[in-house]
Amino acid sequence: MKSQRELFSLPRSNHYLNCAYMSPQLISVEQAGISGIKRKSDPSSISAADFFEPVETLRGLLGDLVSAPADRIAFIPSVSYGIGILANNLRLQRGDTVVILGEDFPSNVYPWMHACTGTGANLVTVERPDAQTEQGREWTHRLLETINDKTRVVALGNVHWTDGTMFDLESIAKRTKEVDSFLVVDGTQSIGALPFDFSAIEPDLLVCAGYKWLMGPYQCGFAAVGDRLIESDPFEYNWINRRNSSHFSNLTDYDLEYQTGARRFDVGERSNFVIVPMLTAAVQQLLDWGVPNIETYCRRLTDVLTDSLLGTPYRITEKASRPAHLFSIRPQSQDSVPQICAELEQRRVSVSVRAGGFRISPHVYNTDDDASALVEAFIKAS
Repeated sequence: MKSQRELFSLPRSNHYLNCAYMSPQLISVEQAGISGIKRKSDPSSISAADFFEPVETLRGLLGDLVSAPADRIAFIPSVSYGIGILANNLRLQRGDTVVILGEDFPSNVYPWMHACTGTGANLVTVERPDAQTEQGREWTHRLLETINDKTRVVALGNVHWTDGTMFDLESIAKRTKEVDSFLVVDGTQSIGALPFDFSAIEPDLLVCAGYKWLMGPYQCGFAAVGDRLIESDPFEYNWINRRNSSHFSNLTDYDLEYQTGARRFDVGERSNFVIVPMLTAAVQQLLDWGVPNIETYCRRLTDVLTDSLLGTPYRITEKASRPAHLFSIRPQSQDSVPQICAELEQRRVSVSVRAGGFRISPHVYNTDDDASALVEAFIKAS
């Protein structure tokens, strides 16, 4: 796979290695959004079918992306909303535990804090190990040791959002089944760049924001819902997820039954005529590229970057513990962070500072020139 930079409007002078922050917009996605905006100039062109058919097309594409039946895909505006599918149906009791990771993103922490409040249940955080090697393996081991018969929920990203540390999701899924606990996976920092098989892992809930590796717009994501939650209560009670909502002339014939599958969990006003076509164009492009091809391309760039920094005073997320698309470069001292930031800014290199390290996240629009600019900045600051 060659660089796909020509499909984006990124300035040539910018070295954007920051997809984990948010993806740049594909030209095709931008055009889909503009077309969607223009449609509302003449609302008479928007039919009742337009509230339903485009989202079903997108539902199928998202199912293909994660190897899940389309019937299990729900549209959500955010990760915290998606987690609410379980958190608001969960009835925790005294002594129950909810297990999360240290330094996790707040959207996967606050809902569980709230769920535990006043119930006597405990929120258990599995902190990052001190190990300099095989950190992903050691962190997974700590997590597996923490999960026991009192564990009601295990909630994590399969890729840690701060530095790309990967977890052995198959082993974790197996352990949660042994103790009959729910498994929630936040795929925001992996889906679209790392292959994911929902049917193989069988989490109770997979949630994913759309504006990072899905390359879509903000406030448009999805959840894939497992067997144990598929008939639970939705997060909100809107009209469009009801059984006969497509019959506009009969909307006041109130129907308490939901549409089939995960559609009951769709956010209200899911049929957004701007962002649905945008996410559809983005996901179609990902499928056309092929996630394994994206992974291979990012792996080559990541290897170039990390190999070029061997022998420098930086600690890099080791290859065995990271995915192809996301890793961290940590300086020996936090005192050097301002100087590194200055060198990066001078070269117009965009990355993120997270948890004391520089989070690097390339994609198919990046080139060897981007890698060289980043390496030059770090070496100059060392």
